[in-house]
Amino acid sequence: MRAIVSVSNKSGLVDFVSKLRDLNVEIFSTGGTKKAISAEGITVHSISEITGFPEILDGRVKTLHPMVHGGILARRDLPQHMTELSKNKIEPIDMVVVNLYPFVQTVAKANVSLEEALENIDIGGPTMIRAAAKNFPSVLVIVDPEDYDVILDKLRQGKVSIEERKKLAQKAFQHVAMYDTAIAQYLRGTDGFPQDMTIAMKKLYDLRYGENPHQKAAIYAEQTVGQRPPGMTSVQLLNGPELSFNNFLDLEAAWSTACDFTDPTIAIIKHNNACGLCSNKDLVEAYKRALAGDPVSAFGGIVACNRHIDLALATEIDKTHYDAIIAPGYTDEAFDIFKRKKSLRLLSLPVLSQQGKTGNIDLRPISGGFMVQEQDYYTEEEFKPKTVSKREPTKDEMRDMLFAWRAVKHIKSNGIVLAKDNTLLGMGTGQPNRVVSVELSLKRAGKAAKGSVLASDAMIPFPDTVEVAAQGGVTAVIQTGGSVRDKEVLETADKYNMAMVLTGIRHFKH
Repeated sequence: MRAIVSVSNKSGLVDFVSKLRDLNVEIFSTGGTKKAISAEGITVHSISEITGFPEILDGRVKTLHPMVHGGILARRDLPQHMTELSKNKIEPIDMVVVNLYPFVQTVAKANVSLEEALENIDIGGPTMIRAAAKNFPSVLVIVDPEDYDVILDKLRQGKVSIEERKKLAQKAFQHVAMYDTAIAQYLRGTDGFPQDMTIAMKKLYDLRYGENPHQKAAIYAEQTVGQRPPGMTSVQLLNGPELSFNNFLDLEAAWSTACDFTDPTIAIIKHNNACGLCSNKDLVEAYKRALAGDPVSAFGGIVACNRHIDLALATEIDKTHYDAIIAPGYTDEAFDIFKRKKSLRLLSLPVLSQQGKTGNIDLRPISGGFMVQEQDYYTEEEFKPKTVSKREPTKDEMRDMLFAWRAVKHIKSNGIVLAKDNTLLGMGTGQPNRVVSVELSLKRAGKAAKGSVLASDAMIPFPDTVEVAAQGGVTAVIQTGGSVRDKEVLETADKYNMAMVLTGIRHFKH
């Protein structure tokens, strides 16, 4: 049996090759892999002994040769193939053990040059992998070190079944496909809507079930290139049971909400909606105010904090039952408080670098495909709120409107948020009727609605929305604008001496 071994990931390599030699497998290799094997005193041959040709072009051409690919691609069940090999003095290759140059790791480095990136595009490796995978009934192809021990056991038993070979081939083609996807993604750069798009994902683990117990589920990590903010698939579970499908959904909502604010912020999430939200330099005060927004709904929810959690904050949070807590980190004293609750999921994740922006595009599945859009994100330079009412908003009203405007983009449309003192007082979410959303937010806020501000995720189409808000005690409104009835809406605001600010930006969320 003859094997070509050429790997970038050398995990378990020496032990694997040593055991192959014990099974009388003849090893051929190239470059760094050959050096690593030889250094351990294991007999290994140069690939040039097969090709009769030296490596050229700084190693760019090593295995691209008929003596290699003829030996891999020849079907053992076709006599004419074997006759042709014999005629051309080509020996069959029975095993290909290859994984590829670390392209993703290379381009993830800061300031990597195009030249360096191109030099880390593997050509010979994918070609051998594809050839071996195509001929999997005759050739074993191994791209994952995790398969080394399994294959060794099968070889000792004398046979690798056709189904096992097929599984290895599938993994090999997927390995190359993900590699090519990463290269295409890197060369594409920031072009978010190319004519063709592939997405590479790697399974992290199975989940117990999906949104409901009868649905199977798993979590996959997107294999991305370049420097990207850390996503939820990078979260570290420090305490508590494994995360569920619904945990991930709520954690994503909680974390993106909290990280959308640059000030110290606490977000409390239940079923993907914020039931508590507050920004305050004093995090204990921020938590108390966030919890006061809806203490009943908060029970069993998820708390997100965009700052490290200390003992004082942990002591307050510990007074209420939560399913999970996420923050960039915890002091030792805070961790000791939380770990006493074995069922509490405690997680850490670095704060997103750009106010809630987790990537360039947002994918939404539909029957037969995906819709792709840019994320709902804008720079401070692009955001130019304009006062259109007779009365200018006070400094406190403007501060609260900006807080509410950022908060409203994280709830389902039609979305209405009431806020005061950088605190969410009430919200109306997911209602077909915007007035009903206002009524729900006022009901939730209760007496606290007096002197609050209102944010609407889209234009206010009729004056009744403002009428109901004013009667509930709201003093200022921030909204998109652009309705054919803007004049009537504004007149109603002026009638109640309300301040009104238009953003020209919409925050629909479906």
